[in-house]
Amino acid sequence: MPKFLRFAPRVGGSLGKNTNFTEVLHPQTLAKLPILMYHDITSQQGKGLRTSASSFEAHCKHLASRGYTTHHFAEILKSKSSLKGKNCIITFDDGYVNQLEFAVPILQKYKLKATFFIPLNYLGRSDEWNDGEVSIMTAGQLRALPSETIELAYHSFQHKKYTDLNASEIEEDCKSCFDLVSVENLNFTKVLAYPYGKFPRRNPEQETFFQQLKQNGFLVALRIGNRIEQFPFKNIFELNRIDVKGEWSLLRFKRKLKLGKIF
Repeated sequence: MPKFLRFAPRVGGSLGKNTNFTEVLHPQTLAKLPILMYHDITSQQGKGLRTSASSFEAHCKHLASRGYTTHHFAEILKSKSSLKGKNCIITFDDGYVNQLEFAVPILQKYKLKATFFIPLNYLGRSDEWNDGEVSIMTAGQLRALPSETIELAYHSFQHKKYTDLNASEIEEDCKSCFDLVSVENLNFTKVLAYPYGKFPRRNPEQETFFQQLKQNGFLVALRIGNRIEQFPFKNIFELNRIDVKGEWSLLRFKRKLKLGKIF
C-alpha cells in the first residue's frame, strides 16, 4: 500500500494508530499536481463545460512543450516518492463520444495521458441528467480505448449528487457500478469523481460517507475546488480539480495551471 495512504490521518482529522511520527516531524516534500477537469469537446466554439477541440489542442501543446508529465491515478498511487519536475493529471467527466472523437487523438498526438470518469448507468445512452443531447460511449467503445493513453474510473452509477442520497442508496450505487464493470469486462481504477462535485461536508454524514468509500475500495475521490492539488495526497477523498471553461483564453489556462483559483 502506498505510504501516503498507509499513514494518512483517519477521516475526521485525528491521527490513526499507525501514524509514523517520524514522517509527521519530517514531512515528505509536497509537489504541485494540478488536476484538470474537462467535459465536452466540440468542433465548434467552446463555452462553459464545452471546450473546443482547437482550445484543447492548444492546452495539450502547452503541456507538452513545457515538459509536463501527465499521469494516470493507477500509476501515481503506486509512487513511494515525491514527483520531480512539472506534473499534471488530465480528467474528463461523463464519458462522452466526443471525447473519443476529439480528445483521444489529440492526447495521442502529444503523448499525454488522461482519466475518463464514467457514469455507468448511461453507457450507450446520453446525458439524461442534462438535456439528453450528448451521446455517451458504449461498453465496447470503452474497452477499445488505448489503455496507454486513457484510464477509466468511476463517476457513480446514476450520476446523482451524493448529498441527495442516503447511506444505503450510496451503497447500492457503488454495487451497481462494480457489477456492471465486472459484467462488461471493463478495466477501471478504484478512483471516484463526485457528480457535480457534491459530497457531504459535515459530520457525522461526511465521516460515514468517507468510510463507505474506503470500505468499497476507493483509493481517492475528487471534488472540484479549483485549487492546485499536492502530492503525496493529504485529503484523499477531497482532491481538488481545476474546472476548465470553454471560453478561457490560452493565457488564462496557463494562469490557472500554475495558480489554480485566483481571488
